[in-house]
Amino acid sequence: MHVKDKTIVVTGGGSGMGRELVLELLHRGARVATLDINEEALLETARLAPDHKERISTHVINITDRQAIENLVDEVKQIHGSVDGIINNAGVIQPFIDVNDLGYDKIEQVMNINFYGTLYMVKSFLPELLKRPEGHILNVSSMGGFLPVPGQSIYGASKAAVKLMTEGLNSELKDTNVGVTVAFPGAIKTNIMENSKVVREMKTDTSDREYKLTSASDAATIMVDAIEANQYRVMVGNDAKMMDRLYRLMPKKAAEIIADKMKN
Repeated sequence: MHVKDKTIVVTGGGSGMGRELVLELLHRGARVATLDINEEALLETARLAPDHKERISTHVINITDRQAIENLVDEVKQIHGSVDGIINNAGVIQPFIDVNDLGYDKIEQVMNINFYGTLYMVKSFLPELLKRPEGHILNVSSMGGFLPVPGQSIYGASKAAVKLMTEGLNSELKDTNVGVTVAFPGAIKTNIMENSKVVREMKTDTSDREYKLTSASDAATIMVDAIEANQYRVMVGNDAKMMDRLYRLMPKKAAEIIADKMKN
C-alpha cells in the first residue's frame, strides 16, 4: 500500500522512532493521526513538520485505555475522513532486572503497553481498515521478541506476543485488502536505548570502534518502505538481521552470545 494520500495512525509519535515515522509518512504525502501519552512531546513532533500541519493531528491518549482507543476511531475519521493504516510503535522496556526480582506492577505495565495496547489498536481499527480499498497494519516487535536478553525477559515476552499475534493476523487477513507487517528493530538510537545498560555494554565491548546504532530516521524509512512493499516481516538494523540468521541456525549459541555480553 502506497502511503501517499492515505491516513495512517501512529502510536508513540512523541519521540524516537514514532516521531520519525510521523515525519517520514508526512514527507511521503500521507495524512497522520499520531498519539502519545506526552502532550508536549506530541506538539513538538507537530512543530517539526510546519509544512504539513494540515495533514497531521495529535491525540493525547494512554494506549492501555481500551475505551479511549475505541473512541479514537471516530475521532480520526472526523478529522481525516478515513483510516487506511495503523503503525503500533509505542512501547516500553523494563528495568534491567531478572524475572525473579521484577515486581508484578512493572510486569503488568510492560505487558499492558506493549501487548494489550497493540491489541486494542488492532481490534479497534481493523473493522475500518477492512472497509477501505486497501489498508495496512504494521506492528513493531523487537529483536528481543525472538532472541532472549537476560534482564529483559518480560519485555521480550511482550514483544514475542506481538510477533505471533501479527503473524497470525497476516494469515487471517491473507485473502482481504489489509496487509500485515511485523517489524523487528535491533538497537535503535533513541533515548531509551542510549540510556540502557545493554547499549553501554555494547559500546565498552568494542575496543577501537563504537557500536553502531541504527538511527531512528533510518528505522522509520525501513518500516515505511516495508509497508509500501507489503512485506511479511522486516528486520530493522544490521544487528537484527545478523542475530535473526544466527538464531535460526544456532538458537542456543545466539542466546549465549547475548548472555555473555550482558555479563561483561
